[in-house]
Formats: sequence, structure tokens, C-alpha cells
Amino acid sequence: MSALDQVGSISRPSLHEELTDRLRSMIVEGVLTAGEKVPERALCEKLGVSRTPMREALKVLASDGLLTLEPNRGARVRAITVQELEEVFPLMGAFESLAGELACAQISDAQIKELKRVHEKMLTRYEASDMPGYFKHNQRIHELIMEAAGNRTLITMYNSLAVRVRQARYLANMSAERWKQAVDEHESIIQALEARDGKALSAILKKHLENKFAAVRQWIEDQEP
Repeated sequence: MSALDQVGSISRPSLHEELTDRLRSMIVEGVLTAGEKVPERALCEKLGVSRTPMREALKVLASDGLLTLEPNRGARVRAITVQELEEVFPLMGAFESLAGELACAQISDAQIKELKRVHEKMLTRYEASDMPGYFKHNQRIHELIMEAAGNRTLITMYNSLAVRVRQARYLANMSAERWKQAVDEHESIIQALEARDGKALSAILKKHLENKFAAVRQWIEDQEP
């Protein structure tokens, strides 16, 4: 059974956003692997969509940096390079660092409560060794901090880069040691938010991204022949 055999159809194929999100997840999670030509015909059949919305979705993913569109040859999944991540991760660290300061200056009790709720769900997935579930809630925590920052321009710039970082993070399965370290860092993030300590949270988020990059970089280098 191939990875595509496990993919269910999309119930409402007219929704362009739903199709794009499904394909994005397949790339991020490695169902479609780096260097692989996107099997448009097979995907259309599996997802229950026509070629036109499929090609429109592929254009969006190419603009995200996840695919390369080849004239008359379709789309191919882009490989992640150390050089690319060396450019992206420092920017992401700066964005998250700034978001932490802004969030602490104005975050509400309700927003902190929601962050703690998602954090507890993330810990449950960690304890169950469920890495996909862990990443889902992990990602939501960072999104909530961005939302609490309340700066639309910052959020837009962050989102434009986040998908590549998410792909790299997902593919680079963390060691048990790094996973535990990441969980400890998230505990510190929640504590800084509760204290509304912007400087502390800024530093924690920046270091969190640096550690994440180190793990991803090691994984990429280990894959090289």
C-alpha cells in the first residue's frame, strides 16, 4: 500500500482553500517527498477534484516555496537546503521574539487561559509519543502568541515563512533528548506569558528557534551522501 492509498477524498472539492491546505499538509508531513514529481492525475482521483483547481492549488504551494513548477512537466516537491534554512530561521526567530514582547504587553487573561489549554493538550500528545499530534498543538501555541501580539503585518510576514520551517521541523524527527528540551522550553514560554515578562519571553522564543534549527540542520546533514 502506497502513502497515497491512505488519502481520503475531499468532501467539498469546490473549496480551493481546503484543497490547498490538504496538499500543503501532505508535503509538510512527507506524504509527498522532496524531489518527487507531484502525481496530479492520481491526486485528482484520490481527492475527488478536477485538474483546474488542482493546478491552481499547486501554484499557491509553489509561491509558498514548497514546489517547483516545471514548464510542460508539472510540479515537483522542493528539497529543503541548509542554506535556505540559514536564511529563514533567523528571520523567524526575530519575528517570534518581537511577537513575544508585543504579546506580553497586551495579552488578556482569556488568551493566556487558551494558551495553557493548548499547552496541556500538547503535553498529552508528548506523553503519548504522538509526534504529529504534538506538532499540531505546538504550532497552535506559536500561532496564538502571534495573534496576541496583535500586529497584522508581523503575522503576514511570519506566515509567509512558517510553512517551510514547519516542513523542516516535521521531517527532522527529534531525538528523545531534543524533544524533552523543546517541551521544557514550552513550559518556560507559558511561565513568561503568565508573568507578562516580554524580555524573558523574547529571549526564550529566540533560543527555542535556534535550538530547533540546530536539530533540523543536523538532520539534513545526516541525509547527505
